Amino acid sequence: MSRSTAANGLWRALALCEVANFQSLRRHLGRPRADTLVLDIADRILEAEPTLRVSAAGRALVEIGFEAESAEQATAVIEGLCRIFSRSLDIDGERHVVQLRWGLATMPAGEDDDVRLTEAAEQALEQARSEARVVTLDLSSADATLDRVSLMRELPRAIISGQLFLQYQPKVNVRREAVTGAEALVRWRHPVRGLILPGDFIAAAEECGEIAGLTIWTLRQVIADQQVMRAHGHDMPVFINISGVLLADDAFVNEACRIVQDSGAKIGFEITETAVIRDPDSAIAHLQRFSDIGIPLAIDDYGAGLSSLAYLKQLPATELKIDKMFVMQLTSSNRDPLIVRSTIDLAHALEMEVTAEGVETPAALALLSVMGCDMVQGFLISRPIALDAFVRFLDEEGHKAVSAVRPSFMRPDGFWRKSG
Repeated sequence: MSRSTAANGLWRALALCEVANFQSLRRHLGRPRADTLVLDIADRILEAEPTLRVSAAGRALVEIGFEAESAEQATAVIEGLCRIFSRSLDIDGERHVVQLRWGLATMPAGEDDDVRLTEAAEQALEQARSEARVVTLDLSSADATLDRVSLMRELPRAIISGQLFLQYQPKVNVRREAVTGAEALVRWRHPVRGLILPGDFIAAAEECGEIAGLTIWTLRQVIADQQVMRAHGHDMPVFINISGVLLADDAFVNEACRIVQDSGAKIGFEITETAVIRDPDSAIAHLQRFSDIGIPLAIDDYGAGLSSLAYLKQLPATELKIDKMFVMQLTSSNRDPLIVRSTIDLAHALEMEVTAEGVETPAALALLSVMGCDMVQGFLISRPIALDAFVRFLDEEGHKAVSAVRPSFMRPDGFWRKSG
C-alpha cells in the first residue's frame, strides 16, 4: 500500500485550474468571449473525465473535486488533464493555446475539513505560478506539518530579507457592483520550503513575539501600496488582519495609531471574535481607540468560533464578515442559508454592513444578493493577487465580468457537478 493511501481506500482531492495567459487570450478573443472561456475548459475537463465534479470559480479559474485511491493517483489524474490542454484548442473556429496552471490538494476521505482543503489547494496554485508544474499538497504527509520551532527562528530574518509580500483581494459592493475596498493578505515565500500558509507562520509569529513586527511591516507596506493605487485613480480602504494577541499590547496600539494618523491612509482592521474573548476589557478599549481615530473595524470569520452576542454588541465595529465555511456550502446545505440570512439580519439590526467571504459561484452570489448581503469577496470575483495585478484588475473593472457572464453560468447545478 502506498504511504499516502487512506485506510478506507479513498482520498479527497481538490484541484484549482487557472488560465495563465488569460490577458493575452482576452486581447485576441475580446472580453465577452474570454470571460466565458472557463465554460469551455470545464466542458473539456468533463469530456475527458466525466466523473469529476467541475465548477467555474471565477472568470479564469475552474475548481475540480474528486476522489482517488491515493494522493499519487489524484496527481496522475490532474497531470493527464494537463497533457490534454498542452495542445491548442479550437475556440470558435480558431486554434489557441490555453496555458493552464494546476494546484492540487489531497487529504484522507475521513477528514471532513473543506476549508483546510480549499486553503491548501490555493497554496498549491500559488506555488504552481512560480514553478510551472502541477503542484500537489498532501495534507496527510509529515512534510505538510511544518516545524513550528524552525519557523519561529526564521521569521525575523524573513521580515528583514524581503521574503514576505502582500496580495490583495477585492471586496465588491453587491448593489453598486463596484469594488469598494480590499483585504491585504501577507504571504511568505520561503527560499527552501516554498510558499508557507499564513495559518502556519502567523501562529509562529504569535508564539515567538514577532507578530507585532509582522503587523507593523504589513501596515507600512499597505500604506506604500495605497499610494500606487491612488496614482492610478483608485482610492479605497484596505483592511489588514490584527491578531488577538496585539489587542492587549499597548505599545503596538500606540504605534499603529501613530502610523495611521501620520499617513492619512484609508486603513481598516479585521479582528476575529475569538480575539476579543482572550482579554475582553483590554481588547474592547483598544478597539474603541482605533474607532475614535477613524479606523473602520470588521469582525472577521464570524461564526467560525464561539459567537458571543454579549461581545458583539459592545464592539465598535462597522462590518461583519461571514466565515467562508458557511458561504461555500450555501447552495448545497439546508442549514447554512438559514444561518447566513439570520446573521445578515442581525448585523443590519446592529447597524453593521455584511461581507460574505468565500463566494465562488454565481448561484451563491445570487442568493446572497437576495438575502441583502452588502459586500462579497472570493474566487468568483478574484483570488488574492499582487499589487500590479490588482491595479490592472481595477483599471479594467474586472469585477464587472461576473455580471457579464452570469447568464451563462446560471445553468442547472447538475451540469457542473457530476458525480460518479
